[in-house]
Amino acid sequence: MFATKALRYASAAHAERVPMIKFIGKRSIPASVDHTPHAHPASPTHELPADFTQKSSASFSSYRQKAQQHGPLGRTHASADGSLGSASGHSLGSVTPAKGEYFDRNELPARFRRQPIDLSEIDAIETGGATLVC
Repeated sequence: MFATKALRYASAAHAERVPMIKFIGKRSIPASVDHTPHAHPASPTHELPADFTQKSSASFSSYRQKAQQHGPLGRTHASADGSLGSASGHSLGSVTPAKGEYFDRNELPARFRRQPIDLSEIDAIETGGATLVC
């Protein structure tokens, strides 16, 4: 009985709801949009890379070949057709990490490895601290 009354009030309130945002005029697409490349407003130099403004290298793919993020973004062993799997694994080189690089946390020096969890910590976590005695 009360659920029906609550639903009736909710639907009545919903029917009277008026959006607070009011749009002015009809939506329209601008007649002209400037698509020329420009530097991001937050860039430190406020200018594009030197080669980016030339027509011959204005494509994103050519820029990406020279860009760096956490190392080169471009593929160093690009195949002729550029498809995946077209180069053999042997031609890609060794998979051993360079000096100072590690693939697994367990290969790090002991001071950087995870510390083992003791049984008292496990018990405190499982019981929410209820058995913890100071």
